[in-house]
Amino acid sequence: MTSNAGGHQSDSSGVAAPRSTPSLWLRLLFLSSTTALAALAATSAVAAVMNGGVGVLSAALGGAIVMAFFAISLLIGHFVGRDNPSGAVGLFVASYFVKVVGFAVVLFVLGAPAWLHGRWFVIGAVVTVVSWQAAEIYGFSKARLQIYNDPAADKGGDDVHS
Repeated sequence: MTSNAGGHQSDSSGVAAPRSTPSLWLRLLFLSSTTALAALAATSAVAAVMNGGVGVLSAALGGAIVMAFFAISLLIGHFVGRDNPSGAVGLFVASYFVKVVGFAVVLFVLGAPAWLHGRWFVIGAVVTVVSWQAAEIYGFSKARLQIYNDPAADKGGDDVHS
């Protein structure tokens, strides 16, 4: 089994060779953000028709806040996961808490601008969450992550059982 989580692909001899492609986490960040931007652009087009510039800005602001907070997790995976893959899981949980609290701080402490159209803000945020998560799931499903150590090659001998 091979893993490209660290940006290296094992060849047929099992030796990992560096590649020029970015890490799994950066590829997921690129895939998720481009998918979310495309979905947000479609949402903004509908918002422009229905409510003009205010709708576009509101949807864009909702989507941008979601994208900023979601990008935190993937960047943590990139910087921590390459040196300590098992420690990255704990940091993902901690980053989830930071995202929830940070989103609440942005919404409740800073307040909403007077021009904000609440419905398009929520629609932009929800469309971004759904498209980001769908792209992330797709990206993870295509990743080849090594879960177990490869078994050592049998050399034969007295300890081999038939």
